Amino acid sequence: MTESRWKLVMDRQGRTTIAADKFELTTTTSEPLQMEAIVSELMAMTRRTYGQYCGLSRAMEMVGERWGMLIVRDLLVSPKSVAELHQGLPLIPTELLASRLKEMERSGVVRIQDNAEEGAEARYELTEYGQALEEVVLAFGRWGAATLHQPRPEDVVTPDSLTMALRATFQSEAAKGLRVSYELHFGDIVLNAKIDDGRLTVGRGPLPGADAVLEPGPLLKGLMTGEVTPAEALASGTTKLTGDPELLSVFAMLFRLPQLPAPAPVPA
Repeated sequence: MTESRWKLVMDRQGRTTIAADKFELTTTTSEPLQMEAIVSELMAMTRRTYGQYCGLSRAMEMVGERWGMLIVRDLLVSPKSVAELHQGLPLIPTELLASRLKEMERSGVVRIQDNAEEGAEARYELTEYGQALEEVVLAFGRWGAATLHQPRPEDVVTPDSLTMALRATFQSEAAKGLRVSYELHFGDIVLNAKIDDGRLTVGRGPLPGADAVLEPGPLLKGLMTGEVTPAEALASGTTKLTGDPELLSVFAMLFRLPQLPAPAPVPA
């Protein structure tokens, strides 16, 4: 793909035209300082900059646009093609997804894998710089979870979102010296979680020989915040466990959500 080049032309009446492949802007001034201001404003608009010399501002410019952080979330689980990303983010228009990926590629957050087989669909992965966002994404997810109540009609749950939720809430210190495995059922989604001396590995699908098969049901958040005890969850009948019942207490100890004060909804 060839990069577009800007052209600047001034006519005899003093009007200046700035043009590129996809736009043309005609001004009414030829003053150098005013032209510099116009070009600067135009570049700021096209880059969507905040005009702030600040690390947070730069970060928001790179991944703060709509869907940006969710694309990062899913790529933290594994590299994906555009089709695979869209499958996990079904409400994003495909053109917008392609645009976001190009923006993040230019920013050095994502890149196209260079080891794809000939003829295979391109797959995107996070760069080393992009992978450094993991702690930010996990912390942001924990913060946002305080507002989760009943799912909205348009809400979907995906294997990647659940994988990242497990990673975000995992208590590595509490898992030191512990070896245990779970097969987890969230509706139609089946994941497996292996804990080995403070390390967590999350995968898709059943886990033959798992120490426990757990279907948390709607009380999952309550278990993770401590608002619902394991005994109460099992007694409700909506949480199901195959294996030693004590392993539900272990799960609730290993995967915890902070009890942040959720904001009160503002009346419309």
